[in-house]
Amino acid sequence: MAEDIRNKKRNFRHEIEDLAFGSIAGMVGKVVEYPFDLVKVRLQTQPLDRPYYKGPWHCLKATIQHEGFFSLYKGMSLPMAGAMVENATLFVGYRQIQRVIRLATDNLDESQPLPMGQLVLAGAGAGSLASLVLTPVELVKCKLQIQNTNDSLLQRYQGPKHVIQHVLHQHGPLGFYRGFLPTLIRETGGAVFWFGLYEYTCHLFLQRRHSQSKKDLSPLELMLAGAMGGIGYNVSLFPIDSVKSHMQTEEELRPGAPKRSFAQVARSIYQEGGVRGFYRGCGITAFRSAPTNAVIFLTYELLTQHFGS
Repeated sequence: MAEDIRNKKRNFRHEIEDLAFGSIAGMVGKVVEYPFDLVKVRLQTQPLDRPYYKGPWHCLKATIQHEGFFSLYKGMSLPMAGAMVENATLFVGYRQIQRVIRLATDNLDESQPLPMGQLVLAGAGAGSLASLVLTPVELVKCKLQIQNTNDSLLQRYQGPKHVIQHVLHQHGPLGFYRGFLPTLIRETGGAVFWFGLYEYTCHLFLQRRHSQSKKDLSPLELMLAGAMGGIGYNVSLFPIDSVKSHMQTEEELRPGAPKRSFAQVARSIYQEGGVRGFYRGCGITAFRSAPTNAVIFLTYELLTQHFGS
């Protein structure tokens, strides 16, 4: 009985730590990532027959030139909060699902890492949980990011609060889950690559050091592992992310047109641009994912090592 109480207390401390450390890591990562994410969304949603931008750097330059530097952080307040919640959910879910797997397999020695297949399963479960939090945040973010993409597009929203009011008034609470299916697919599959490649890269570094503890890894090694996870997450399911961005912004970019399903949007993108149509903005996304996720994992691991129980 006493041992059970100690385990419950230790598990609760771990949950609180993951919430705090994941939130801080998400906040730091979002500051690095957000301008590149804005460029990605604008490239994904611009018309193929009359594109506004020649590429990511043209989009970045034009945005700063016409809207000012701080426009790169347009609508960031809610995504910042969302990034904190998302990463907290991912890290808490990842650890707790690992705990469930250990209980189910009688592998209770937490000093021994789980097999890679079980870590990947834990990552997928954590990603699925994160999609519930992330879909409304992504919807608000995308609607704000496409504002002022060209002179003929009317700026309809003054900020996140205005978007939230509009969605509630026009579509009700369920309106915030427009694009949930592609977000669920992206987060579930993406988290497999995010955690999987991170853990695998750490495993390779630990093998070289003849160690089993990430405490023995240098900050550079942790950053390289995080960068690998980030690139894998963002590139692996980028076409799904493109469909999501279209679904969440078609109310603004196709005013008056009926809503389209996931399959209809995917078919439309393919008909207009072929396979390449799904990968608009992929280059800038891969470019920013490396430093962003290097910072996220480094921040989380260092906080865990120095302040964790």
